[in-house]
Amino acid sequence: MEPDAVAHRRQIIYWRLLTAVVGFGEQGAGFEHMALELTRELDLPELLLDPRIAIDTLLQRYPELEADFHQVQQQPKGNNAPGGDEAPPAAGVKTDSLRHALIFSKLLLNVLGPNTQTTIVTAQQYAQWLQDVGHLERACGFVPGGLRGKGQHDGTAGAGQGSSSETFVSEEQLRAALKEMEGDLIKRMALREILQNNQLAANLTPSMPLVEQLLRDKAHLSGTALANARRLIRQYVDELTEILKLQVHQASSGKIDYTVPPKQVFRNLDFKRTLWKNLTNWNPDDRQLYVDRLYYHRTARKKRPTRMIVVVDQSGSMVDAMVQCTILASIFAAIPNVDVHLLAFDTRVLDLTPWVHDPFEVLLRTELGGGTHIYQALLEAAPKIREPRHTALVLISDFYEGGSNQVLFDHIKALKHSGVHFIPVGAMTSSGYFSVNDWFRTRLKDLGTPILAGSPKKLIEALKKVIVV
Repeated sequence: MEPDAVAHRRQIIYWRLLTAVVGFGEQGAGFEHMALELTRELDLPELLLDPRIAIDTLLQRYPELEADFHQVQQQPKGNNAPGGDEAPPAAGVKTDSLRHALIFSKLLLNVLGPNTQTTIVTAQQYAQWLQDVGHLERACGFVPGGLRGKGQHDGTAGAGQGSSSETFVSEEQLRAALKEMEGDLIKRMALREILQNNQLAANLTPSMPLVEQLLRDKAHLSGTALANARRLIRQYVDELTEILKLQVHQASSGKIDYTVPPKQVFRNLDFKRTLWKNLTNWNPDDRQLYVDRLYYHRTARKKRPTRMIVVVDQSGSMVDAMVQCTILASIFAAIPNVDVHLLAFDTRVLDLTPWVHDPFEVLLRTELGGGTHIYQALLEAAPKIREPRHTALVLISDFYEGGSNQVLFDHIKALKHSGVHFIPVGAMTSSGYFSVNDWFRTRLKDLGTPILAGSPKKLIEALKKVIVV
């Protein structure tokens, strides 16, 4: 087959895959017809083009394709551009290259295509998607779960590493696409049905979209489904807690308290200062330095009892920040001399302080949704402020107040003028994107308390200026 003819057929595969994935059925009819002709030309089954057919089903009907799917990452030799030192490829090699391209397009079509775009995702659809992703991972040289963050690469050539898949998409793009796809599937998933099946539930990857869906639906779960939901939430909370604990530990701490004498232990010994201060005791005759006084580093830091009040918006739009800040509250609650109080609100206010040490239990007691009455929540928090200058009040919200903006702003201004360390938080997400009321964004910035957003590290640094760890 001539090189130009091969390139033309490759373009057919590319454009047919693109139109099928984005749902351009009518516009892609021509590419569908040409792709059908190409499968017949390559003596491949027409079912290879059907996105509704699972890979397992296809392999049951056509077991001779097993080797093609498991070896698609091996690029046939001789597929280099003309002009190199290699001899011109044989026609059969080029045909194998097109065959591999069609096989890989089937994998991508099943994982990213129209079968995943229904309004409701059933347990059967999700199970098929996981199986098809597994075939894609094996084809790219990964162990099961490798592209979904549950496994490791097996060391063979994979996507973006000189494979036939390189033509379509890189490994990084595949990882990002699969992560986004699974999050989207979860949002549309018949989650209760899946949670009833221990095997399917075990394949769910704990993530923020999944936690949000579980929190929304927890009142309707029982038995096996509730047990699986609790396990997934607990797993996500524990994983995120370890990350945030490390960030709290790494953040800068308070100032040295020079009124406290240093502990005279070896680990605090200030070698440089000790040598410098004893240089006058150097004896040139016996070339010895006689030390008559040791100096130590001061390690005590200024500490005072601090109250931390976290007031968190439990409306659905704030679930990401709510989860992370709830975990942060539990971490700070474990620090001596820090008295942490936690309130969640929508149109009502819920005091979750008794469970502040366990973010998992806090999340199970929240009720996502409802309106946003920030002013009422701050009124409920007011009695907890005893020493304003020793109090940090963290308000997590999008600041779309259900009442008067001016009344709420005047109250916040009064809190700040009283000495309270007021820390407004709009979002705590890895992406940094968030929607917040522009009216409050501008006025709080002018007040000297800009709304925090982005990495939780920003909130940790703000808190540690007030709370000494």
